[in-house]
Amino acid sequence: MTTPVSARAAVSEPDTPPSPPGRLTATLALLSFVVPLSIDMYLPAFPAMAGELGTDAAGVQLTLTAFLIGLAVGQLVLGPLSDRYGRRTPILVGTAVCAMATALCAVAPSLGTLIALRFVMGFSGAAGVVVGRAVVTDLASGVVAARIFGVLMALGGIAPIVAPLAGGVILSGDRGWQAVFWVLTGISALMLLAAWFFVPESLPAERRQAGGLRGTFRAAGSVMTNRHYLGYTLAFCLATGALFCYVSASPFLLQNVLGFSVGQASIAFSACALTATLSSVAAARLVGRYRPALLLRVGLTLMVVASAAALVITLSGHLNRVWALGLVALAFLGLGQVFSTATALALERVPHATGTGSAVLGTLQSGLGALVAPLMGAAGEHSAVPLFVGMTLCALAAVLALLLTRNADRSGPAVTAAA
Repeated sequence: MTTPVSARAAVSEPDTPPSPPGRLTATLALLSFVVPLSIDMYLPAFPAMAGELGTDAAGVQLTLTAFLIGLAVGQLVLGPLSDRYGRRTPILVGTAVCAMATALCAVAPSLGTLIALRFVMGFSGAAGVVVGRAVVTDLASGVVAARIFGVLMALGGIAPIVAPLAGGVILSGDRGWQAVFWVLTGISALMLLAAWFFVPESLPAERRQAGGLRGTFRAAGSVMTNRHYLGYTLAFCLATGALFCYVSASPFLLQNVLGFSVGQASIAFSACALTATLSSVAAARLVGRYRPALLLRVGLTLMVVASAAALVITLSGHLNRVWALGLVALAFLGLGQVFSTATALALERVPHATGTGSAVLGTLQSGLGALVAPLMGAAGEHSAVPLFVGMTLCALAAVLALLLTRNADRSGPAVTAAA
């Protein structure tokens, strides 16, 4: 029988009162929730921010790029630090710094200052994601760990749906974009209080490692030389790159190109995010009947077809709301299949280093998002061409990455469906 989370916490750290499993799971879920909120909640404010800060679409998108770079670097740094110094301190310090940086974003006097503060937000906010996952693996295993991770992933899928709607509500009534960051500050402060009371130290001193960053890079090198892992990881990250193209450009597409109001744009964005979430849930059911590699290929094919069709229609000058939202939804339908299969296919190829494999995957994902985000404003605030060029190229590159996975079915175990 799997030991309950609270009991295992008491065994591993007798000096810390055990947290009830429900409270611990809720706290870790909220810690992971703040990152997608920080990405998506302020998207409806992009056009207003561009005007107020005296910049263009590409300039505002740099604030998203800075956050994603910080998130990528933070995962590489804070993960090893938690292996060396324990879990509780990095989570508390990271969440506190994230709250302070978010508050400073609300009073940032210039675009350059806002960009720098967004990097700090991403770096410190990574603690809740990467260290939170480590806490789960410290305290639970088997069915209990799977259930906790399921909650975290479910919230990760809900955040892109809720965040832009919340942002649209906050911005209504002539509230400035700064109001979004004040709300995020309050959420981060609540996360800090929850972590202080409900997250125990899950890694006792005798189990801590002194390898630091050097050990992390050695382990990362070992997984990066695995051809099949690299193929599935690149397919996942490149498909996510198409998502970041849309996340970065959607405020201008929906408001400036298609003529939606802030509230309508928030609903349209959330509807597409809901499509990806429902597709991911469906894929979890379909994996019992069909091979995950097949579902992955189907998903990427849908992304290529939908993105390329949207690009052709845009170049022909016939893009309208029906074509734009319909084809984006179809691309997100494929993306949901990728989310549910590519990660599992990648990590099963490195069973000796699944933690490192997960960190590398997450870092590459954030890094690619940081790379594509500022490119989406290359043609200005009233063109959808860069968006659909970016989505098409990312989807095609993801398909090409699967060439690295040839003969994968004969070289390792297949992902099996959950009982």
